[in-house]
Amino acid sequence: MKSFGARSYEANPPVRQGWQWLQTLLPYLFEFRWRVVVAVVCLIGAKLASVGMPFLLKHQIDQLDQLPKGIELEQAWGWLPLALLLAYGLARLMSVLFGEIRDLVFGRVTERAMRRTTLKVFRHLHSLNLAFHLDRQTGALQRDIERGVQGISFLLRFLVFNILPTLLELALVIGLLLANYPPEFALITLVAVVLYVVFSARMTEWRTRYIREANRMDSTTHARALDSLLNYETVKYFNAEQREAAAYDSALAQWEEARQKNRYTLFGLNSGQALIISLAVVSMMLLAAWNVVIGVMTLGDFVLINAFMFQLFMPLNFLGFVYRELKASMANIERMFELLDVDSQVADDGQQALQIQAGEVVFDGVRFGYRDDREVLQGLNLTLPAGKTCAVVGLSGAGKSTLTRLLFRFYDPQQGEIRIDGQPIRELPQADLRSCLGIVPQDTVLFNDSLKNNLLYARPQATDEELQQVIAMAQLQHLISLHQEGWDVMVGERGLKLSGGEKQRIAIARMLLKRPTIMLFDEATSSLDSQTERAIMAAIKQVSRGHTTLIIAHRLSTIIDCDQIAVMDGGVVVEQGDHQGLLALNGHYARLWQSQHQADNGDETREAGA
Repeated sequence: MKSFGARSYEANPPVRQGWQWLQTLLPYLFEFRWRVVVAVVCLIGAKLASVGMPFLLKHQIDQLDQLPKGIELEQAWGWLPLALLLAYGLARLMSVLFGEIRDLVFGRVTERAMRRTTLKVFRHLHSLNLAFHLDRQTGALQRDIERGVQGISFLLRFLVFNILPTLLELALVIGLLLANYPPEFALITLVAVVLYVVFSARMTEWRTRYIREANRMDSTTHARALDSLLNYETVKYFNAEQREAAAYDSALAQWEEARQKNRYTLFGLNSGQALIISLAVVSMMLLAAWNVVIGVMTLGDFVLINAFMFQLFMPLNFLGFVYRELKASMANIERMFELLDVDSQVADDGQQALQIQAGEVVFDGVRFGYRDDREVLQGLNLTLPAGKTCAVVGLSGAGKSTLTRLLFRFYDPQQGEIRIDGQPIRELPQADLRSCLGIVPQDTVLFNDSLKNNLLYARPQATDEELQQVIAMAQLQHLISLHQEGWDVMVGERGLKLSGGEKQRIAIARMLLKRPTIMLFDEATSSLDSQTERAIMAAIKQVSRGHTTLIIAHRLSTIIDCDQIAVMDGGVVVEQGDHQGLLALNGHYARLWQSQHQADNGDETREAGA
C-alpha cells in the first residue's frame, strides 16, 4: 500500500494494471455461484445450437439439390426436408433463448459486483486521512469512480458473454472442419484467428496509452467545470466568466486532441482487422468453390463453409471490438482501483477501548508540521483540565486550529503524544475517539438537505424535543420562523442558501445535540453579530458546564470567563492562566487584549460618528 495524496494518485500511473484487477472481482462472481453455473450452461447450449445450424443448412441444401427436374406438386411434399427445417428453426430459437436466459441470470452477478466494489472504494475514501482529501480534485475523482463502475459492468458482461463464447465457438468450428473437410480449411481458419488475435492485442496495447490520456483529460475537464460551478459566486464577484470559459475551453481542447489520437489509432486497428478477415474469407471461399468444381464437396458443403465463415468471423470481428473496449474498461477500472492502493497516513489500528473517566486532555511535547520544511507545533505542552473550559488564543498561524485536527486524528504528530484520561489516542479506535469529541469548526459545510436533517446528522435518534432545545440554545428560532417549511427548509449545496452566521449557529446546535464529553469550539462565533454572540456564548457556557471544553478564539472578549487561557506563539504555549492573571503579566496576552480593545473602541467611535 502507498501513502500519498491525491496529486500523486492523479500523476502516477497505476501500479497494478490489466487483468490483475480480475482477482479483486472474482469473489463477487462466486457470491452467486449457481447463477454463474447456469449462465455458463446456457452459454454452452447457445454455442452448440449455433454451431449446429450450418450443418442443418448444409443437409437441407444437399437434399434440395437432389430434387428431380419437373417434379409434380403432389410429389414435392415428399422431397421437402421438413424435419431439417424444423430442426434448423429450433436450433436458432435455442441459440437466442439460451442467450437471453444467460443475460437474465448473470445480470444479478454483475450488478452485485458493481455495488460491492463501489461501496468498497467509497468506504476506503472515507478512511483516508485529511491530507488526501485536501489535495484531491472532487470532480476528477468522481469521474474516475463513475467510469470504473461502468468498466466493471462491461468487463464482466463481455468477458462471460463474448470472449469465452467466441473462444468456445472457435474451438468447435476448427475441430469440425478438421473432422469433416480437408485440413487446409482448418489451417486457414487457425492462421487467420492467430493473426487476428496477435494483431488486435499488439495494436490495442499500443492504443491503451491514448485511452488513458483521453480519460485523464476527461477527468480534468470535469473537475475544472465542477470547481468553477461550485465557486459560482466568486466567479461573479470578479467578473471572471470569460476567464473561466477560456480555461474550460483550454482543458476541452486538450481532451479533444487526446480523443483525436485515440480515433486515429482505432482506424488503424479496424482496418488491419478487416484486412485479415477479408483475406481469410476469400481464401476459404476460393478453396471451397474449387472443391465443389472438382466434385470433392457438394453445394451444401460450400454453403456450410460460407455460413461458418460468417458465423465465425463476425463474432471474431466483434471480439476485436470487445477486446478494445475491455482494455478501455480496464484502464477505467485501474484508475478507480488505484484509489484502493492509497494508504491513509493515519492508521486506524487502535485496539484499546476508550475509558472516559473525567475527560482530561494532555498534549505532551507535540511536534507537528503539515510539510517537512515547516513545523507548526514545536514541542507543545498543554493540558485541558477535566470538566473545565480552556481557551487558546494567539496570532494567525500560531497553530491553534491544528490542535483540533490532531485531537480528531486527522493527522498524527511527528513527535510527542496526545492523551485522554491517560490513554494515548493512537491506541484508540478512531470511532471511539471521535464519538467522545464534538466540534464547531471555523468553516461550516452543510449537506444539501433540510435544516432538520443537518441537525440530526449529529445524533439521528434525537427527539423533536431535544431538537427544539438546541435550536433555542443556538438562537435558530428566528431563521426557522422565516420559512414556511420550518425546519424542513432546504439549506442548499454546502449550505449556500444560508448566511455565514446562520450556518455557524446550525453547527453549534448540531454539536450541542451530540452532547460529547469533550467540546471543541474553533472560532465558533466569528460570523455572528455581537448580540447573538453574547447569547450563544452564554449558552455554550451553560451546556459546557462539567464538560472538558476547548475554545479557540479570536475575540478575547468572548473568553474572559474561561477557567484557563493559553496563549500560543510560534507553535508553543508562551503564557497560561486566567484572564486577570494574564493581564497582570503584561505580556503577549496583555498586548493582544490592548490591541483588540483599541480596535473595538475605534469601531464604536466610527459608528457613533456615522
